[in-house]
Amino acid sequence: MASTTKDFNVAIVGGGMCGLACAVALSRAGIDVHVFEAVSKFGEVGAAVGLGPNAIRALKGLSLFDFILKAANEPSENIRLLRYITGTGNHEHIHEKQNKGIDGVPDGKSGLGIYRPAFLAALEPLLDPCTTHFNKRCVSVSPTSSGRNALRFADETTFEADLVIGADGIRSTIRKAVVGEGDDRLQWTSTYAYRGLVSMEDLDTAAMKVDIGASPLNWVGNGKASLHSVHVHLITLAIKNGTVLNVAAFISTPQGVKLAPEQPQPWVEITPQQELLDGFQGWGDDALAVLKLMKAPSRWAIHTLYPPLKTFVSGKVVLVGDAAHSMVPHLAAGVGQGFEDVYALWRLLTHPLTTTGNLAKVLAVYDALRPSRANMILERSINAGNTWDGFGEGRYSKEEIAAKMPDLWGSVWSYDIVANLDAEIGRMESENFFSTS
Repeated sequence: MASTTKDFNVAIVGGGMCGLACAVALSRAGIDVHVFEAVSKFGEVGAAVGLGPNAIRALKGLSLFDFILKAANEPSENIRLLRYITGTGNHEHIHEKQNKGIDGVPDGKSGLGIYRPAFLAALEPLLDPCTTHFNKRCVSVSPTSSGRNALRFADETTFEADLVIGADGIRSTIRKAVVGEGDDRLQWTSTYAYRGLVSMEDLDTAAMKVDIGASPLNWVGNGKASLHSVHVHLITLAIKNGTVLNVAAFISTPQGVKLAPEQPQPWVEITPQQELLDGFQGWGDDALAVLKLMKAPSRWAIHTLYPPLKTFVSGKVVLVGDAAHSMVPHLAAGVGQGFEDVYALWRLLTHPLTTTGNLAKVLAVYDALRPSRANMILERSINAGNTWDGFGEGRYSKEEIAAKMPDLWGSVWSYDIVANLDAEIGRMESENFFSTS
């Protein structure tokens, strides 16, 4: 292992997309990092993920994007800007998001679609195998008398670290060390997402009228209850160089922003196709053609942290990604917020003047920067889901939906985490922040 550049070590709990990105970036900067994953290998539940311009800025800043682009089997950023059509009827055009006014968006394209396991496969070889530990389910973290943190695992082993980063997802154990054992904000949103992958060759034979591979499509619901009084919308995105269609179909019980208690396990399970088709009764032919090719969709009970956490840090324990701000997926922004977290933490921890003596102060800066930004996106994602379900009589007109777009998407995509940290670190240096006195 390369010699360390810092007088502190880091334990990262969780080896998903954010945890692995954080581990690789910190270790490549010479920091002593160990990753603890609860299962026998790195893996992500789910199919594809879309990375917007803000997420790509963060990954480029971490010098990880080229590895990820290669794994995506794409020559360049591949997601064209989202188009909105009606789910019912003849799939009328509602709106197409333009790139005008969004800084840093390549002409006509807005990001990258990648299969989640491919993302992890791109980064895992960049880690020293001696620093990755599998079958290590963390059950607690507590401070030691020396000011470090003691991690305890289900197999009764322990590990001490100066800094613990919780990247262990929505059901985070590390979050309890930040907000307390009794503060569990996990809520079910009364929404199920039915996910699956469909071959584009199969869609070609379905004689579809909609050009489904040209750009991501949001098939907007009509705001009316279909079977069982539910609201629905559909998202499709071509991945793997246009050979596979990633599909996410959302079925919600209308209840505004009111949330329900956490759902019993399992949250993800294979479900009969008919359950999905029942929810989309009355939709247009092309939408139904896509759904009928999802032979065994996986049904996800969508949860969120609500109300949002006010802090992501306690002492020398810090949260990133879903552990800090798990949100509904309606702006496709959750993983991007996680990468913004990782970039901010990486910049602060790798600063030449960051030491164990001022580590708590440095983490307080992270905590001043990230919750307000991530929680704003969390709230807007809820609003977006209500909008996508709501085109039609008594809900939103085409013009009203189009008018919402600049604010919803601009708030996600326009943010430049690199420039933000440049300015913040410049301020810290000018104020002699890194002095331990």
